[in-house]
This record gives sequence, structure tokens and C-alpha cells, in this order.
Amino acid sequence: MGYRFPLITAHCGSMNTIDHTLDSVQTGLRLGADVVEEDVRVTKDGIPILAHDDEWVTVDGLKLSISQMTFEELRELQYEVTHGEQRETIQICRLEDMLPLIQASGKVVNLDLKVHESIEPVAALVKKYGMLEQVFLSGCEMDRAMLAEQLNPEMRKLLNTDHNLFRTLPYRDAMVKTCEDALGASCFGINIHYSIVSQELMDYITSLGLPVYVWTVNEEELMRQYADLGVASITTRNVTDLVQLKQKMRGECS
Repeated sequence: MGYRFPLITAHCGSMNTIDHTLDSVQTGLRLGADVVEEDVRVTKDGIPILAHDDEWVTVDGLKLSISQMTFEELRELQYEVTHGEQRETIQICRLEDMLPLIQASGKVVNLDLKVHESIEPVAALVKKYGMLEQVFLSGCEMDRAMLAEQLNPEMRKLLNTDHNLFRTLPYRDAMVKTCEDALGASCFGINIHYSIVSQELMDYITSLGLPVYVWTVNEEELMRQYADLGVASITTRNVTDLVQLKQKMRGECS
């Protein structure tokens, strides 16, 4: 059995593309990512869209709340976003606009749910496209993970680590509690900020059969460090360097 490098997950907005756009998704897929990550919210009429924040600003400076407007109302407008030092104009993008790209690529998408209300409409779309094997959910701390399990147990999901546990409890207690929560909500793995991950955590979590997905790692030295620890996936905006590191480390192991 050869060296197994972590899955390469392209964070939304990877390689200096604009977050929550089809260009961002296509860039991650084109550069060789195994997984593309996107944030999801829902409109007032329950349409899942690609968005991190509820508040968006139009080119005219009007502040709008995604959750308080229908998709038809939102798509008539253009929005300004900060992109580096520039302000860029974009239009809102539905999850349904993105799923066919993932389906055709044969790759996987990690849908980071920002609100409970997104669970059911997201699951309905995934089932509509027959993509249960190409989609998993994240953004699920214990309450959202339990709700997702109750509403749509067939949807695969990661448990998002509650960072407060690691601030308020001894490290091992926080680690054990995290795993108990993941197993209790039938999550297939743990989604965790890389800074919390240690060898102790990796040994304990993997002994339970739970893969560890880390975010967001953009420097090659850290990428190598967490690949060596044996994480299952590294989320990055710097897809090119992670792909190159994969090739380099495979060469070192051959």
C-alpha cells in the first residue's frame, strides 16, 4: 500500500478567486482538488445559496438580509464584495447552479451550513441530483449535527469542533467530549481548526475510526506537518502548493 496523502479540499475563494462563485468552484476542480468547500445559507423562500454572511451590500450601497428576501428579489440585484484591495461586483449563486459542476467532475463538495434552516432544502437538492456520495455537510456543531441526523440521517456530515471546549476544559477532556458528540450525532468525522490538532488527538480520534479534517492551512510547512500527522483532509485556499506538496511527498515515499 502506497503513501496516502490527505484529501485536498479547496476552500471557497481559493487561489484568489471571489468567494461563493462558480469561478471559485471551477478553479478548485481544475487545479486538482479532491473536495470543494462552499458555505450555504437560505433565502426567505428556502432556496439554498452560496454565502457566508446573511448581510449583503448592493452596488448602490443598500444592505440586504438574505434570510429576509426571496431568491427572485435577490437575483435582480448586483452585489459588491471586497476582493483583496478591490471592490468587485457579483451576482448571487444558487447551490443548484453549482451541484451539476461537482456531479460532472466526479469530485466531492463539502457544504458548510451556516443556519439550521439550510438542512432540509440542501438535502432535497442533493437527493434530486442523486449525489449522496458526492456531498457531505459541515458547519455542524452538536445541535445542528443532531438536527441533521434527525431530519436527514442519510446525509453524511462532519462534526464541527466546539472550540470553547478546548478553552474551558482540560485538553484530553475536550478531545473525549468532541468524539462522544461526533459518535452521538452519527458524524463520520471531525472538522477542526488545525491549531487544535496534536498527536494525542490524532491517536485518540483515529482509534475510534473517525477521520480528522483540518482547516484552513495555506503555508507549505504547515501542510507538510499535518499531512505527516495523518489527517484525512486539508482545507486550503492555496490549492496549487498543496497539490505540488502531494506530488513531492509521494516522490519521497516511492
